[in-house]
Amino acid sequence: MAQRVALITGGAKGIGRGIALDLAAQQWSVAICYRTSETEATATAKAITGLGGRALSIRCDVSDPQAAKGLVAQVEQQWGGIDALINGAGPYHRVNLFDETVEGWKEMFDGNLHPIFYLAQAVAPGMKARKSGRIINFSMANADQMIAQPDVTAHYIAKAGVLILTRTLAKLLAPHGITVNAISPGFIDSGSAPPEELAAMTKRIPAGYIGTIDDTVG
Repeated sequence: MAQRVALITGGAKGIGRGIALDLAAQQWSVAICYRTSETEATATAKAITGLGGRALSIRCDVSDPQAAKGLVAQVEQQWGGIDALINGAGPYHRVNLFDETVEGWKEMFDGNLHPIFYLAQAVAPGMKARKSGRIINFSMANADQMIAQPDVTAHYIAKAGVLILTRTLAKLLAPHGITVNAISPGFIDSGSAPPEELAAMTKRIPAGYIGTIDDTVG
């Protein structure tokens, strides 16, 4: 049986890296897309190949529709197709809505929402031809509840859009044997948050426990 292929945006570190390593352990070939995290992407790919797996690390700005299309074409040419697309990339910042800049607003949508549309359009033909495929998008906890979020408004709206886009893609692609789902994690300790932020978040969680990358991957 041919080895399955996954394309992961944001696969260089954090949750994306955890998913990449988990899929590689299950004998998937993994293409890791990064924009700026070259060192981390290279390290993740080396970790996979060091264990006997197949991995590529590819620099691509997936907020550019032509670049996103070229990324998919490169992976398909290298490995013959893409069985799973995992949209894990997405910038985040906290700023009051009235202090938000036009550039910051656009960054949230260009990083979190638009690439899912571009990449889904690019991978769909190949998946349809094989009558099989998986697309997994990352949203955020409570994104479907329309709660006012003054300090993360742009990010929150973009992630709500991810859910709407996911449902639409799922409806359109289901007849072709392709599933589309969204994961909406809460706060995840990826190792980058300062201790004081972790402590504050822990107090707000009823279970008294912050999720880890392993929790999300599992």
